[in-house]
Amino acid sequence: MTTGSTSTSEIRTYKGQERALRADRLGTAGLLLSVLAATAPLMVVAGVMPTTFGVMGIVGQPLLFVVLGVVLALFSVGYAEMSRHVHNAGAFYAYISRGLGGTAGSGAALVALVAYSALQVGVYGIFGFEVSGLFATYLDTEVAWWIPALAAVLLVGALGWLKIDLNARVLGVLLIVEVALVVIFDIGAVADPSKEGLSLHAFNPETLTGAGLGTALCFCVAAFLGFEQAPVYAEETSRPQVVVARVMFLAVGFVAVFFALSSWALTVAAGPSGIVAAAQKQSAGLLFFLTENSLGTTFTDVLHVLFVTGMFAALLSFHNVVARYAFAMGREGLLPAAFGRTNNASGAPGTGSLLQTVISVVVVVAFAVTDSGPNGDPTAPVLHLFTWMGNIGALGVILLMAVASLAVIVFFARRGAARAQAWRLAASAAAGIALLVIAVYTVKDFDVLVGSGPGSALSWVLPGIIALAAVTGLVQGAVLRARRPEAHARIGLGNEAFQLDKAAEHAVSR
Repeated sequence: MTTGSTSTSEIRTYKGQERALRADRLGTAGLLLSVLAATAPLMVVAGVMPTTFGVMGIVGQPLLFVVLGVVLALFSVGYAEMSRHVHNAGAFYAYISRGLGGTAGSGAALVALVAYSALQVGVYGIFGFEVSGLFATYLDTEVAWWIPALAAVLLVGALGWLKIDLNARVLGVLLIVEVALVVIFDIGAVADPSKEGLSLHAFNPETLTGAGLGTALCFCVAAFLGFEQAPVYAEETSRPQVVVARVMFLAVGFVAVFFALSSWALTVAAGPSGIVAAAQKQSAGLLFFLTENSLGTTFTDVLHVLFVTGMFAALLSFHNVVARYAFAMGREGLLPAAFGRTNNASGAPGTGSLLQTVISVVVVVAFAVTDSGPNGDPTAPVLHLFTWMGNIGALGVILLMAVASLAVIVFFARRGAARAQAWRLAASAAAGIALLVIAVYTVKDFDVLVGSGPGSALSWVLPGIIALAAVTGLVQGAVLRARRPEAHARIGLGNEAFQLDKAAEHAVSR
């Protein structure tokens, strides 16, 4: 795919540079910052953790992050090994295609596109609400939530057209600042604990009991989402066979340790016996309540602002991932060919970026039109946009990870490498089973996750979106297999498919 006169920093195909993502844009640091930005550390500490403490009543949340870190590290063992063999912006669906066939890959492709799109669009709801709150608090100005949300859509869309290394720098700065602020809170909590002192009670296995455990698992696993995106950038990464695997393990390790310590710091600041009650009373304001008492008003004000910039970083990170999935699908015939092209100037998947921008505008406008509440009202559809879309996306990614675990096993078994890869395949099997259990809990407790109440149609309609995407993708794959078997055979091949085209054209010319 390269010639002797072509720079090794580019991937060229005989169809032209616009059909390939630019190589060597990201190193270890840039890729790590890009994927970690999707985890939105401050949003997790300020939003997910208080909800898990307050709604589910699980004091042992720090231990839960450790357990999930182990499960996702096991998943990464096989997933990372797969990344050494397959370099494709389609990541999940490319891996599933290689292991379980093109039809399964087609189903996975549409699920991935819908899931990551939902994750990104959902954040616009809470982003708009928080920015609206900042205007009201500091500028005494009322601004409807959808105005800053749409402004963010346009800004993210513009950045999505630029070089990925520039995006990585933006994400890196925002991520480092918000992580630093959370670390300051953690240090402050340890230095000035509640009357119960530096209690390690939250790491006691006995704290992981109660009816809310399954739902807490769903909330906490969503906090990890981002690490699995590393293979999406494989084509734009220097030495992808080394860097992608390294970044996945670094990301899982960082997230597990960082969130375990930060959730423990919350229990130290409020006291293990008082953390549930405090979370129920303060809700998403718990972190800001604790910092104002211990670190002062100025620090808390800065934290509010960085809470918003952290969400913006997550928006940009998810946008980049959706754009690359759309690019990979367009390149392989699962979307119109126009999506399989990149910008001449930046090498970014511009059409895929535009697609996600349009989807975001449509969804935000739809929720804005149905919003009859006053400015500053945190009720439907502002928080519905966040909770509904976020949980749809999380369910989709959890299922993709479970299926990918199976695909890894089949991929190496079919190539006669099962014995050589035995321990990796065992790790994938264990992770796949654990992820399926979490997926079952997610569907079972979906009414709690989205706050719809028992018996609500939303408890099956919203998960049904992922099921519909999977079925639609499978049907598309089956149709391709029957009508265009040559296109079906190329699902998941990425740039390798061009070599098949070239060989076919050469055979015809002879």
